[in-house]
Amino acid sequence: MKQFTIGELLKEQRERLRLELVTGEKSVSRRILTAEVNRPGLALAGFPAHFRAERIQIIGRGEHEYCLKASAKDLAANMDAMLSRPDIPCLVITRNLHTPPALASACRKYGVPLLRTSLDTATFVGELSALLEDKLSPVIRVHGVLVDVYGLGVLIQGEAGIGKSECALELVKRGHILVSDDIVEIRQKRGQILVGSCPEPLKHYMEVRGLGIIDVKLLFGIGAILNASQIGLAVQLENWNPAIPYERSGLDRSTAKIIDMEVPLVRIPVTPGRNLAVLIEVAALNQRLKSQGYFSADTFNRNLIARIGAPKAR
Repeated sequence: MKQFTIGELLKEQRERLRLELVTGEKSVSRRILTAEVNRPGLALAGFPAHFRAERIQIIGRGEHEYCLKASAKDLAANMDAMLSRPDIPCLVITRNLHTPPALASACRKYGVPLLRTSLDTATFVGELSALLEDKLSPVIRVHGVLVDVYGLGVLIQGEAGIGKSECALELVKRGHILVSDDIVEIRQKRGQILVGSCPEPLKHYMEVRGLGIIDVKLLFGIGAILNASQIGLAVQLENWNPAIPYERSGLDRSTAKIIDMEVPLVRIPVTPGRNLAVLIEVAALNQRLKSQGYFSADTFNRNLIARIGAPKAR
């Protein structure tokens, strides 16, 4: 499981999130394990059931007002029950609200970092969630090429020298968009989404045997490159093998497992004379049709069965 500490959050994102550390300097090594946040209003009021201690706790205007008006005895007891949890990462007060003394005292007692931001609650939660999702999402790097074809992220893979980069170059020449060549960094986002991007040193560059390194942005313009794309189709280029029964009907639906997700997979045999760029364009369009519920192979199969079963005219 990927981890991110409060200290790293302060060091890397202090300015973006407008954060300051109020108390808890010795506890900034506490780990953040999830991108989700929690509003602990019920826990502060004495209802700790289902309290998600592993999340960053956000003290907005409502929680802040309660801390100021609740009885000192009840508030102390409720905060003891809440902050004594060892897995709580930190508390963050939004809107630059002044720190309630009881809250600061409880945080010092249990060694919980207390932070404050000048951002309003909704803006801070949105920024923090997006940042943590990016930091904590499962990520892998794979060998291949990622091209955005008709709005669909197509991951092209195959053994070295089979023509992945050449195929991607042809697709770019035909108006499609390069995301990454050679190494593709893939993150699994919430909502079962795979997003592919390019590691920083390789962005908008391609390596083509016989040509060397080319700058796609300079050659084809800024519209030929994209920072990231949601992966919707995997294409495996394979050397033609007469012994392998390649798919000809489209009824069998293959998938490739990437991290924890299954992605539609198309295997394309490579032989001289086959236009791989056109085949990938058609595969991308066909996949978009499938995502809208239309399966050409199934429709053809039903029509064929109906025709075979229909009584012959005399």
